[in-house]
Amino acid sequence: ILANAGVLFAESSQKGAHFVELACKRRLPLVFLQNITGFMVGKEYEAGGIAKDGAKLVTAVSCARVPKLTVVVGGSFGAGNYGMCGRAFGPRFLFLWPNARISVMGGEQAASVLATLKRDNIEAGGGQWSAEEEAAFKAPIRARYEEEGCPYFSTARLWDDGVIDPRDTRRVLGLALAASLNAPLEETRFGVFRM
Repeated sequence: ILANAGVLFAESSQKGAHFVELACKRRLPLVFLQNITGFMVGKEYEAGGIAKDGAKLVTAVSCARVPKLTVVVGGSFGAGNYGMCGRAFGPRFLFLWPNARISVMGGEQAASVLATLKRDNIEAGGGQWSAEEEAAFKAPIRARYEEEGCPYFSTARLWDDGVIDPRDTRRVLGLALAASLNAPLEETRFGVFRM
């Protein structure tokens, strides 16, 4: 079981990559419990190897051929979604809890980034942008992210395998594991990990 709560640091990414590699060698299924805001960013963390170690985790998860099951128990944002086996990385099953949120980034972060870009453009042209105008600009962006990041939006589009009651997680994962083990296991062939 790989679980997290918040950001992934270089050390946790490297540890996760090693864990996935060992599970594949032993032909053990992997269960991912996602509550991820992404990989840690900033000069200090980039100098510490977050890009390299994050890539190791992403490579390990993408190459793993053992059954992978994912449950989004909180947020699932950014590249962390890939590191914790989001839909693009082929989990046999992906379930969401009712409180889950899944998107490229949170609504507030998206609204702030887009507002900063707009403010910079307005000010570069010699204009002014009031706080009220900025708030009016950000509100529909936050609302859209809130609506489209909802687990029911995802499930309605068949981007996952359903919203499950947290109380049923153990039973649902047991059934999913049993179903997953009916398929033949391929041998995992990892690429070259950058040391």
